[in-house]
Amino acid sequence: MLRKKASIGVIFVLVASVIYAFISVPTSEKSDGYWAVENFDFYPQSSGLRVQHEYYQLSYREEYEQAEWVAYHLTADQLTSNRRKRPYFKLDPKVKTKSAHYKNFKNSGYNKGHLCPAADRKFSEKAYNETFYTSNVSPQKNKFNAGIWNRLEQKVRYWVQRDKSLFVVTGGVLTNGLPTIGSEEVAVPKYFYKVLLRETKKEPSAIAFLIPHEASDQPLYKYVVSIDSIETLTGIDFFPALTDEIENKLEASSSYKAWSF
Repeated sequence: MLRKKASIGVIFVLVASVIYAFISVPTSEKSDGYWAVENFDFYPQSSGLRVQHEYYQLSYREEYEQAEWVAYHLTADQLTSNRRKRPYFKLDPKVKTKSAHYKNFKNSGYNKGHLCPAADRKFSEKAYNETFYTSNVSPQKNKFNAGIWNRLEQKVRYWVQRDKSLFVVTGGVLTNGLPTIGSEEVAVPKYFYKVLLRETKKEPSAIAFLIPHEASDQPLYKYVVSIDSIETLTGIDFFPALTDEIENKLEASSSYKAWSF
């Protein structure tokens, strides 16, 4: 009887160990290839100053006086038509080197183009106001900002309403020799990008856009590129928390068949 009880005890310990080992593996790295978004760290890796706000994160590059990327998780329940009082732009208190002053844009001919759109953060006053830090803007031509860039932001919200959730990473392509505005020499990107990661029950899907900083009436799918190509241009490592197999597959593709336009 003692031997039988001991055997049962050993089996129980072994089974418990297997279950614990499985649930202890991060959801993006389970051996059967399963992928889920619980506690998934979708933020990129790069060389800038990492700044964490409550409703988005960014990586600030002092030499360009703006963020190289801004990232946030957008869900369908966050999309509202709430009307918010538009605040003044203000310096980001979490950027140790100080973010560029909004006065750099005065008489420059460029808009203060949001990277994390204010319209994506209307669900609370605090979330909305956070988007008005100057670390969250980049100089954008009005016809670009109000044109194709706005169309892309609206398309992102359409996909979120349909699919319930997206991870969004966006910014300007920051390289040496860019034109600048203002006394602090805020760089004016020649291209802007947006990278999206969509949740599924098994594997995620992704799509990336690289758009020249100019007015355009072209359809959005004309600007779909691989994530790999944006990584090459920017030096940013997108979605490093994914398994190598999934990451390599997603980032090499420039297909938009899984996305409706």
